Amino acid sequence: MTEFTPIAATVGGILIGLSAVLLMAWEGRIAGISGIAGRLLPPYGDKALPSRLAFVLGLVGAPLVYASVTGSQVVQTVSSNLPLMAVAGLLVGFGSVYGKGCTSGHGVCGLSRLSIRSLVATLTFMATAFVTVFVVRHLMGT
Repeated sequence: MTEFTPIAATVGGILIGLSAVLLMAWEGRIAGISGIAGRLLPPYGDKALPSRLAFVLGLVGAPLVYASVTGSQVVQTVSSNLPLMAVAGLLVGFGSVYGKGCTSGHGVCGLSRLSIRSLVATLTFMATAFVTVFVVRHLMGT
């Protein structure tokens, strides 16, 4: 069962929104995590590389900051089924390339810009997530 934490969710949402606004203001770019991470790899070694690296390090470092401030650990459950994780990673990567963006780019930034393409993409992401959770929890017996 997932625990609802309204304060943490609100603070997290504010931080995500703030980071998206700052990235748009400073770099003129959408805060799409797949695009930012993908542009860390060659041949994208341009002047924005330090800001992309800082953005990704912020994502990775945030749980460490949270744990040090609150004194509690961040609990994250990840499957130990490596073939399943590899297939899931490939599907997410393919989906973000095929959909021309990821949940952060379309769901946070695209929807706030009233993009129809982002609305369709986000509805597709969410419908797929709902079906996946239903299948895993109710049809696969977990």
